[in-house]
Formats: sequence, C-alpha cells, structure tokens
Amino acid sequence: MNKRILAVASLLGALAVILGAFGAHGLKTLIGTNELDIWAKGVEYQFYHVFALLFLAGLSNAAPRLVNSAFWCFLLGILFFSGSLYLLSTREISRLGFVGYIGPVTPVGGLLLISGWICLFLAALKQK
Repeated sequence: MNKRILAVASLLGALAVILGAFGAHGLKTLIGTNELDIWAKGVEYQFYHVFALLFLAGLSNAAPRLVNSAFWCFLLGILFFSGSLYLLSTREISRLGFVGYIGPVTPVGGLLLISGWICLFLAALKQK
C-alpha cells in the first residue's frame, strides 16, 4: 500500500464530506438551486476520485511510473475540476473577480481525471 496516496485520499475524502455538508446546510440559503447543484457535482466527482485514489494505493507494486502519473492526474484533476466548480458555484457570495476566468479550468480538470483513469487502467494491466 502506498502510504502517500492513502494519506492524500483520506484527506480528500474527509474534505469531500465537509464540503458536502457545508453545501447542504451552510450554502442552502446563500446560493440558488442551480449553484447548489454545481457545488454537489464538485463533491460527487471529488468522492469518485477519492475511491480511485484508494484503489490506486493498492497498486503501488505495479508500474510505479503509471501509478505516480495516475496519482498526479487524479489529484490535479480534483483540484481543477471540483475546485473550479466550488468557486463557480459561490461566485455571487465570494465576490472574487477572477472567478469568471475559472470556467475554462473545469474541462482541463476533466481531462486530467480521464488521464488518471487511463493511467490506472494501464497500471492494472501490468499488475501481477
């Protein structure tokens, strides 16, 4: 088991629970239904990829380069994809001026997540 991947996955999982609860309870009265749906989609995809990271932690003996590449793709993909959705959904209350430029980051995060899955697939093929 790769301790680094396991630790990161655990922290991202805890953060996903916190962000999910915050969206369901703290943001409910502050942002609209559409924005809450966007927030929830960020949490959902973060959780999916936490599970991918947990699985990846068990593949540490197979193709270390592919496992490392998948780790970074998933980590950066979560940051870019889910992170951009969190920022976009709260732009009205955060009043961050740069949030308008965040939209194009979301598909880059999606491509990173896809790349992580491809690396995971290739690493799994090399697993004995």
